[in-house]
Amino acid sequence: MSLSRRLVIAGAAALSATACRSVAMPEADTAYPTVGRIVRDDPALDRLIAPDATIEKLAEGYTWSEGPVWIADGGYLLFSDVPRNRIHRWSPADGASVFMDPSGFDGADASGYREPGSNGLIEGPAGSILMADHGNRAIARVALASKTKTLLATHYNGKRFNSPNDLVQASTGAIFFTDPPYGLEGMNASPLKEQPHNGVYRLDPDGAVTLLEDGLTFPNGIALSSDERTLYVPVSDPERAVVMAYDLSAAGTLSNGRVLRDFTAMVGDAHPGLPDGLAIDASGHLFVTGPGGVHVLTPDGRSLGRIETGSATANCKFGGDGRTLYITAGSSLVRVRTLTRGSR
Repeated sequence: MSLSRRLVIAGAAALSATACRSVAMPEADTAYPTVGRIVRDDPALDRLIAPDATIEKLAEGYTWSEGPVWIADGGYLLFSDVPRNRIHRWSPADGASVFMDPSGFDGADASGYREPGSNGLIEGPAGSILMADHGNRAIARVALASKTKTLLATHYNGKRFNSPNDLVQASTGAIFFTDPPYGLEGMNASPLKEQPHNGVYRLDPDGAVTLLEDGLTFPNGIALSSDERTLYVPVSDPERAVVMAYDLSAAGTLSNGRVLRDFTAMVGDAHPGLPDGLAIDASGHLFVTGPGGVHVLTPDGRSLGRIETGSATANCKFGGDGRTLYITAGSSLVRVRTLTRGSR
């Protein structure tokens, strides 16, 4: 959840709870409206995204859409609207609808919370999703059929997390997640903030929580390379808008932290957004949100181009047959058909 989102919310906050609507019906029968453009910095992008590819708008009317995850068993997408405390569902057949309300904080008094809903979502054990839960300041599991929520981790060193933002699960079952203060009113200055840092953590299957990185200002999205040897963390700090890469050991520890890509020079009104979420394709390319949209990077951080959605863009994930990139772009849900395939 990047700081630039404030401008998006200022324009969208007046939308009513019924404003979220699908703008299309079944894929086979309806053409979706298109938005933005695809900018090509290198001819190699043509091998990943066809020259005639378009950005299709699937639904709109959200305050800040986030955390897309494709549910293969059912053929639908789930994504968060973090400020409105909801998870939405979208499918080609049914369009968009509210799936879970509330998605995060469910108490009587949400004062002190800037964004009380769920944020990042990933597939969990059969029939469930795993959630970065801003409102409960937790990593949680939600059963899709019953929407029953189980909190998996809420504290580190006896202190509550800030507001877990995004997560990824390794083949070992370990969950890696980021914990910036975006869910708290006042963020770093919030009286509710208990952790002295904004951290990157590992949650092991036995419930143990380990702090892996405490030196990033605003760690945001998180992803693993397909061989699980590299962990990526975008940092949504306008003063240092970077994507970090770390070597990941078999034991789940980090080393050799380095800047994979620095977007700081692009930050500004001409390119809305900051480094936020990301997806990885099967050949190791990064599709990472940042100033101007979704940047397509080689594994060594070289830019091939970007998908300009026209607004600050939060996150993206591959879905469907694995070749469609779903993008949560401010108030909208959009997608781009690709020639590559997601790695996870």
